[in-house]
Amino acid sequence: MVLITMPPMHEAAVLSTPLLSSFSTASSSSSEADDSPLALIQDVTKYEFPCKSLRVFESYKSLAVLSEHIGSVSCLAICGEFILSASQGNDIIVWQQPDLRQFTKFGEGEGTVKALVAVGSNVFTAHQDSRIRVWKVTRSSENVFKLVNTLPTTKDYLGNFMKQSNYVETQRNHKHLWIEHEDTISCLAFYKGLIYSGSWDKTLKVWRISDLKCLESIEAHDDAINSLVARKGIVYSASADGKIKAWGTQGKTSHSLLGVLENHKDVSMNTVVVSDNGKWVYGGGSDGYVTCWEGNADSFTWKWVAEKKAHQMAVMCMCMVGDLLFTGSSDKTIGIWKRGAYGQLCKVGVINGHEGPVKCLQVSPCTVGTGFMLYSGGLDRSLRVWWVPKDGDTTRT
Repeated sequence: MVLITMPPMHEAAVLSTPLLSSFSTASSSSSEADDSPLALIQDVTKYEFPCKSLRVFESYKSLAVLSEHIGSVSCLAICGEFILSASQGNDIIVWQQPDLRQFTKFGEGEGTVKALVAVGSNVFTAHQDSRIRVWKVTRSSENVFKLVNTLPTTKDYLGNFMKQSNYVETQRNHKHLWIEHEDTISCLAFYKGLIYSGSWDKTLKVWRISDLKCLESIEAHDDAINSLVARKGIVYSASADGKIKAWGTQGKTSHSLLGVLENHKDVSMNTVVVSDNGKWVYGGGSDGYVTCWEGNADSFTWKWVAEKKAHQMAVMCMCMVGDLLFTGSSDKTIGIWKRGAYGQLCKVGVINGHEGPVKCLQVSPCTVGTGFMLYSGGLDRSLRVWWVPKDGDTTRT
């Protein structure tokens, strides 16, 4: 079901949303095109997208509400011209940008899909059943997203299971191979040929994309790992133990701990994002605060510089584009913040509309007029699409 909320007539504007030609589909030019969100925006004889007069978007009305999932929307990812949203193990939906049509649906495994990441022509999905699945984006068969492997791979498993030294003891007094996650895999990140996975089993694992081999398993935290991000050769892990840790190789073959970022005690760090230049690290906590640390890439040091009470309830997710930070919360709202001097955050807007906690956020690289699309997934089982000006300010006229 797609519910469309469109603005009233205003001065016409240009819509610029290039697609990847390698994935063009017949549905893009089908007879159904006249009822899609994109067609409604483009048809300026009916609607005209407000780029100069933004007052209509002061309340951030959603452009579309996509309600096809069977469960809570747990994660989002951009894959070329597609936006991927996931719920249960067999409930990953592929939406084609920018017209927001359902392109296909795929999936496998038990429980919730906790994370998605697209790398080249591959999509990696992390699952509640402690497995990472690898999907190949191909048109060689009807199944465009084809399952090609599961991590750890059979080859990796066979190369380790004979040696007792390759087994580690778990908290449940069981033993398992060090290449296996014992509990839910909650997050994924990638950087220069490597995939990183964080788990509720407190470990951070490093996988090589070329052969899907597990290279390292790090006892990273004292509690569940909730979020990962990789930037400028450093991997940041946010945990329920209240800490964000920075990991890097420093020219070596294995990762080591570079720094520990913490502020409030007895607070779960649910999400972490880093600015494009790697200087600013933001962590979102269960107490509703967003904390900022300033990093020094030369000395691998971080110092606390700012904090902001962003929400009345837990910050569940964040994403960044330029100087704008978006925060999704258990209070059902999305906060829009602009980064100022010394990492300070200035609030420029609030998005309302979700009927449940906001679990995931993703910004589209497609531009629409003077803004861009923001996607949000919630525990209300919906994927919602918003238009946001590039400076985040909807109060200008």
